[in-house]
Amino acid sequence: MRVLITGNMGYVGPVLVRHLRGVMPGAYIAGFDSGFFAHCLTSNELPERLIDTQHFGDVRAVSVADLEGFDAVVHLAAVSNDPMGNRFGAVTEAINHRASVAVAQVAAAAGVKNFVFASSCSVYGIAGDGRARSEQDQLNPLTAYARSKIATEDSLRQLDLDGMVATSLRFATACGMSERLRLDLVLNDFVACALSSHEITVLSDGTPWRPLIDVHDMARAVEWALSRPADQGGAFLALNVGSDSWNYQVKDLAQAVADAVPGTTVSINRAAQPDGRSYKVDFGLFRNLAPEHQPRKTLESTIAALDGGLRAICFADADFRQSQLIRLRVLERHIEEGRLDEDLSWCAQPTHGLVS
Repeated sequence: MRVLITGNMGYVGPVLVRHLRGVMPGAYIAGFDSGFFAHCLTSNELPERLIDTQHFGDVRAVSVADLEGFDAVVHLAAVSNDPMGNRFGAVTEAINHRASVAVAQVAAAAGVKNFVFASSCSVYGIAGDGRARSEQDQLNPLTAYARSKIATEDSLRQLDLDGMVATSLRFATACGMSERLRLDLVLNDFVACALSSHEITVLSDGTPWRPLIDVHDMARAVEWALSRPADQGGAFLALNVGSDSWNYQVKDLAQAVADAVPGTTVSINRAAQPDGRSYKVDFGLFRNLAPEHQPRKTLESTIAALDGGLRAICFADADFRQSQLIRLRVLERHIEEGRLDEDLSWCAQPTHGLVS
């Protein structure tokens, strides 16, 4: 199999590449990435050593020639969370929606058989009645990021993809260790707080629900979708990806980290305004369609892996929210130092080299 992964130099990509190389050792794997976060390493080894070819480019300009000869495309490239979506609203629409649809159309024209789109359970937005949301439930996006994912799903559903099978994986909130770790994700943030200051401060009242998934289990789901036949869910399928047992309230996540890192205290702002982003998710359809690719990680094992991985790089930065482990900060610094334009395009003549 020949697989192209867009956005492979982000948080999920290195783990996905390592997994695919393990389960499909003979596969040809190529990456396509803008390089925004190439320097954001939390490993002594370069993840791209495991792929066959690395292409650098903007997904807003992918051509048929870029995708010819590939059996499958995994589209991870995106403006990847709510803070970045809020800061770069128009760019989020351009990259996460319009470019994603264009990549799918180009993939179909190039003869790609399977297109895998990384979507998000954040499309459910607010669901305060306590009932877990399934794929048949109404969507209620609260952010530019979530709206862009729904818009792409709607477009893919309506396109004639000329026989290409498209799978939209609505991932639960990602967590876990990666060679390009992000600390702007709730569980990863809590572990970083525990290690750097021995104090976890929950800015909300702690009651919002979040479904989580370890990045290694995300890779298992992508593996399944790479060769999903159309008769297993349809030519286009939007699917919640995670595990029912990984629906947690934020306060319970904080306490689980505190229990795992001795000496850590938890402070919850019980007077805070309610966080509207609260939803539980039903993963029954994923369980039925992909029984051999269900999540294997536990909350405890993911916390332990984050703990061990951060200790291995001697992490102790109490001011980590201003560091390159926060993706929005990386983009802002690229712009401030003249490497990126406000539309997140590389400047023709940057005034500084890449940061290290």
